[in-house]
Amino acid sequence: MSSSSVVYLLLTLISLTLPSTCLPSESSSTATENTHVATNGLPFPWSKLRLPNYIIPVHYHLLIHPNLTTLRFNGSVKIEIDVKNNTNWVVLHSKNLEITAATVLDESEANLFDKALPVLDYPPHEQIAIFSPTILTSGEKYFLYLEFSASLNDGFFGFYKSSYKTTEGQTRVLASTHFEPTSARMAFPCFDEPNFKANYSVRIRRGPSHIALSNMPIEHTVELDNGLFEDRFEASVQMSTYLVAFIVCDFKSVSKRTVTGIDVSIYAVPHKWHQTHYALEAAVKLLEFYETYFNIYYPLPKLDLIAIPDFQSGAMENWGLTTYRETSLLYDPDVSSTSDKLWVTMVIGHELAHQWFGNLVTMEWWNDIWLNEGFARYMEFVSVEATYPQLKVEDYLLDTCFAAIGRDSLNSSRAISCSVENPTQIKEMFDTVSYDKGACILHMLRHFLTDDVFQSGIVRYLRKFKYRNAKNEDLWDSLVNVITLTFSYCWEYVTAYRFVGEHIDLKKMMCTWTLQKGIPLVTVKRQGTKLYIEQERFLKTVQPSDPLWQYLWHIPLTYKTSHSNNEMRHILQIKSDVLVLDEDVDWVKFNTDMNGYYIIHYDAEGWNVLIELLKVNHSAVSFKDRANLIHNAFQLVTAGRLTLDQALDLITYLKSETHNVPLLQGLGYLESFYKMIEKRNITYILQYFRDVIDKQTWSNEGTVSDRRLRSELLSLACDLGYTPCLEKAKHFYQTWVTSNGTISLPSDVTETIYMVGAQDENGWQYLLEKYGVSMSEAEKCKFLAALASSKDSSKLLRLLELGMEGSVIRTQDLSTLIYTVARNPAGHFLAWNFVKKNWNKLVEKFQLGSFSMRNIIIGTTAQFSSKEELANIKDFFDSVKDQSSQLRVTQVAVENVEKNILWLERNLETLRMWLQQRLN
Repeated sequence: MSSSSVVYLLLTLISLTLPSTCLPSESSSTATENTHVATNGLPFPWSKLRLPNYIIPVHYHLLIHPNLTTLRFNGSVKIEIDVKNNTNWVVLHSKNLEITAATVLDESEANLFDKALPVLDYPPHEQIAIFSPTILTSGEKYFLYLEFSASLNDGFFGFYKSSYKTTEGQTRVLASTHFEPTSARMAFPCFDEPNFKANYSVRIRRGPSHIALSNMPIEHTVELDNGLFEDRFEASVQMSTYLVAFIVCDFKSVSKRTVTGIDVSIYAVPHKWHQTHYALEAAVKLLEFYETYFNIYYPLPKLDLIAIPDFQSGAMENWGLTTYRETSLLYDPDVSSTSDKLWVTMVIGHELAHQWFGNLVTMEWWNDIWLNEGFARYMEFVSVEATYPQLKVEDYLLDTCFAAIGRDSLNSSRAISCSVENPTQIKEMFDTVSYDKGACILHMLRHFLTDDVFQSGIVRYLRKFKYRNAKNEDLWDSLVNVITLTFSYCWEYVTAYRFVGEHIDLKKMMCTWTLQKGIPLVTVKRQGTKLYIEQERFLKTVQPSDPLWQYLWHIPLTYKTSHSNNEMRHILQIKSDVLVLDEDVDWVKFNTDMNGYYIIHYDAEGWNVLIELLKVNHSAVSFKDRANLIHNAFQLVTAGRLTLDQALDLITYLKSETHNVPLLQGLGYLESFYKMIEKRNITYILQYFRDVIDKQTWSNEGTVSDRRLRSELLSLACDLGYTPCLEKAKHFYQTWVTSNGTISLPSDVTETIYMVGAQDENGWQYLLEKYGVSMSEAEKCKFLAALASSKDSSKLLRLLELGMEGSVIRTQDLSTLIYTVARNPAGHFLAWNFVKKNWNKLVEKFQLGSFSMRNIIIGTTAQFSSKEELANIKDFFDSVKDQSSQLRVTQVAVENVEKNILWLERNLETLRMWLQQRLN
């Protein structure tokens, strides 16, 4: 009898003769009845994607040894486990690991068995099961010991290899981790679900020319006999597997200590060390802000921030060892723009917010990932506004909410909190809904409750659930408790208390925002002093079967009138209601400063009055209100609720606009129309906005808002072929080339200068050469954007091929490159055909459901607007149905094209006529 037959007989006999308490307590069948079969042909003892809860990990003792020459790693893990029910099975996660030894130790860490235990592997669920011939008894202490090995991953997940070139051209290799959401199992066998929090004691073996980093500081280092060193790190606090991190590299760092004694360090490849200083300043300042704001000390003795050369996402919040794409951490004053500086600051603010929201308190399951990401996204704005007010981060909050509305107004949207099970579904939860909509409803809630109450509520939430897991409703309970306590003792809030406490159930209110998809449309009709308001779901592509009236939100409405500077409030909890004003007014503007997450539609007279107001005295409402009106108007046009000529009439006032946010909002719509009707309205845009374009200087002078406006306007002007803009850019470009790239260009307009230079053969080739040797990732991004703006399809194809090959253009930049090429009119079809041809390779590189794959799918289809193109997209998704059917993003892509088709059918002729009248 073969050894596998012996094992099978042993397992079968035991499973048939032992009492049910010896089997996984949640299994729906016995081992012999289970249809799930392990790789060796034996029945797998667990049928569910989620792990059983009868064994809880308490402490991992992990040893990792990566070999940066063979590009493999091996290791061992000894996991202290808490057995809740008697069992013979331990089921945990493992993916692409070769398990070379497995056993169970008793409380004194002595082997319970003479021989290694059998390990069953079930790859579809990324699970392994270890069989113990002796029953593991509830309440007893055991250790699960496993040895394993694998290749360092070629992608961006698990324990993967990265590399960089020195200034001398030598290639250096490093090994780094990225585990969120479900990739810790690719680095070591573990209970890889967020609610299985445990402590970690990590040991890493390395060569003498490298350093090792992990979540905690090094306790001590031991020199081994074979010339290797073993760094032994302090035991961690309790945390989820996805927050574990370890890196072996040869980087250099800068460090500083916070006022509360936390050692903060920034790591980067040695020749980019000089680009780390701004990040260090920002990290220290932001960490100190969060300790004060949350009123909870950062619980670890150190915080490292490290720029990894190959990194798929923007950054990752591993506790005590946050990892970043180089563009998200490194700042070079000579070439980085003011937008680059803001980006670095916001990303650091995001990851540091996670040290509390996500790390200290973690969502119970991935359906509530917004508790991590929505909060971190919102705290970017709160923290940066408090620490770097000169960066004007509040200007970008509206853009965040506009992006959320763009997704949420499609039928393919989802609820903020929704059911997910498998890794692909989980990855798709890291999207605009979790991040941007989550941030916007938190902003609405903060404005509704007041800053102090909101802050006190989240501090209470963090204190109550620290080192634990929480659910959606736990946050609302904490806020309700604070409201009750605050308003009971503080008469200052008596009005707000009546507003919140007597008329609304906060938990019920917030569940209408997190447990149902979509965004509300509030229609306002004014008759004298009465305002008739009603709500329904706002959709851009309404089908006859869409039950818009089945949706109901509890909406904290705000509004101002011509006769009052004070904001007025009303909770709309029913389908329709009537508000009565104290007096007759000239105009009413709802959703003050766009602090609420809803669309407002006025009756015809309401819109006409607001259009006239902007023409006569646009400063009567704030810049946020003006941007909000522009956005709402064009959203309503797309949904067929407002005529296009009304929306275009609204933005005719922009000639007098001085603030960048509404100006750029309006120009953005005009630019999209310019592309939509084959550049026929180019004359109008240039004619109407020539004055504001001509005022722009080619410099880095002015406030952050001035500089952002300059960057956007000059880029648009050159793209539209405005002669003075092109001539100035060509002059700068030629001067720069003559100096062999040694002079410094104004950083805010550098990308525009490069784009103009890239339009001829020599200029394009020169920029490609400079891209290959540049030592600044911020500069390389500008080079790549310019190269992708070429009108020569052969050059665009060459770029895409270089991105796929991965040496000149890193694979991490491929998804952005595909997106950028697709936005170029010369690259629409080229990019889409490239994706279709290389679909399987792209999925292999980036993983199904990842941000990169979503970016590629949305980016390459968003420009299409014909029924033939729609059929092409659907046919392709059908041809890869096994994969596309798992993705929500394919539905988003299809619906976007349907929206574009409908828009043209409704509005193209109106747009042409409106422009013709203005030009004549």
